Amino acid sequence: MSDRELAEVVIPLRWSDDHALAEFTAYLRRLAVWVDVTVVDGSDAARFRVHAKAWRGIARHLPVRPPATGNGKVVGVIAGVAAARHEFVVLADDDVRYDRAALRAVLAALHGADLVKPQNVFEPAPWHARWDTGRSLLNRALGEDFPGTYGVRRATFIAMGGYDADVLFENLELERTVRAAGGRVVSRPDVYVVRRPPSAAHFRSQRVRQAYDSWAQPARMLAEAAILPALVWVCARRRRAAARLVAVLLLAAVLLLAERGRRAHGGSAVY
Repeated sequence: MSDRELAEVVIPLRWSDDHALAEFTAYLRRLAVWVDVTVVDGSDAARFRVHAKAWRGIARHLPVRPPATGNGKVVGVIAGVAAARHEFVVLADDDVRYDRAALRAVLAALHGADLVKPQNVFEPAPWHARWDTGRSLLNRALGEDFPGTYGVRRATFIAMGGYDADVLFENLELERTVRAAGGRVVSRPDVYVVRRPPSAAHFRSQRVRQAYDSWAQPARMLAEAAILPALVWVCARRRRAAARLVAVLLLAAVLLLAERGRRAHGGSAVY
């Protein structure tokens, strides 16, 4: 009896260079032992040919034309799900690295859900990945983090007509669209999926985009928005001791929240 999963991993990508090609190809080779894999590739024609040669016999490799406007990743996801050969589909960014246990956990959760969101954790963790991990810990403490991978039922995705590509925060749009279509979204912050960190330069370029996380979590956004007015008010009253106390209390609150996020759902084993 085959031990392969009756599911498909869909990976949309568009590369401008191939610095990660060898490592990514090795990952695809491991992944393809467990499950069918489709890579939806929006890279230029020359690079697409290089990828086709590297991934031949490992993963199904499909072309997609990047849109003139909108979110190219969403276009790749929609094309990949439409072409999927299984009902259970795992969507994953090209920096996500599943192991067998995490893959099985996401697929098992799909038996009771239309969309499953696990938790990403950076490995390795250079300084900018640790910085971003702090954001994830606060998300876990105050609400939910948004990963670079989801499990989705193909029938639900097709029935709802995919989701809008003209967005910056595509993960939030996917979740909202599934809920609006009557689907069930299940969060699994106890299922940890490795993610490779970006370069420091790419991390800096993503800071504005990452700020959209707060819009998805009103309680967190309200708490963040209250920090600066509180400090300005105390300083305006020329109470330096009080200002220092407020600053210390705010720092302590942030650290306590981050620790709460770290410990939640067995997170201390990976953070």
